[in-house]
Amino acid sequence: MGWIDENLSPSALAARALRTRRLVRAPIWLFQHGLGPLLGPRMVMIEHIGRKSGEPRYVVLEVVDRPDADTVVVCSGFGETAQWYRNLRAHPDCRVTVGNRDRAARAELLDRTASDEVLERYRTAHPVAWERLRGAIENAVQHPVDGLPMVRLRLR
Repeated sequence: MGWIDENLSPSALAARALRTRRLVRAPIWLFQHGLGPLLGPRMVMIEHIGRKSGEPRYVVLEVVDRPDADTVVVCSGFGETAQWYRNLRAHPDCRVTVGNRDRAARAELLDRTASDEVLERYRTAHPVAWERLRGAIENAVQHPVDGLPMVRLRLR
C-alpha cells in the first residue's frame, strides 16, 4: 500500500538515509567547503585512495574513540565490505580532517578483540547514541549487529 505501510520508526528512517547517496555524501561537501565544524567534534572526513581507481575518495564518519590528540578511531557500520574500509585496507595512508584541520594519517584495521573493546567503551559513554546507531545499522543491513570493524587513524 505504498509509503503508509512502511516502517517510519527513527531507526528505519535513519537506515533509509544511510542508503541515500545524496544524504550520505552531503557532509563531504560541508567539509570540503570549510564547514565541517558545523557537524561537531565527533565527525571527521577521511580522504583515502580508491584501491582500483587510484583516485581520491572521501567519507565522513563519527569518531567512536579518541584515546589521544593524535589518534581517532572510527567504525564501519556496513562491515568489512564498505568501500572506504576496503580502500584503507589496500592503501592505509590517508588524510583526516577534524574540524578545519587537515592532517596526514595512517590507518590500522583493528582485530575483533580490539574492535569489541572500543565498541564497549562507546556503548558505555554514549548509550542513547549507540542504540540509535545500532538500530539504523541493523535496519540498513537487515541483520543484528553484534560487533563492528574499527579503524584506528594515527594522525601525523
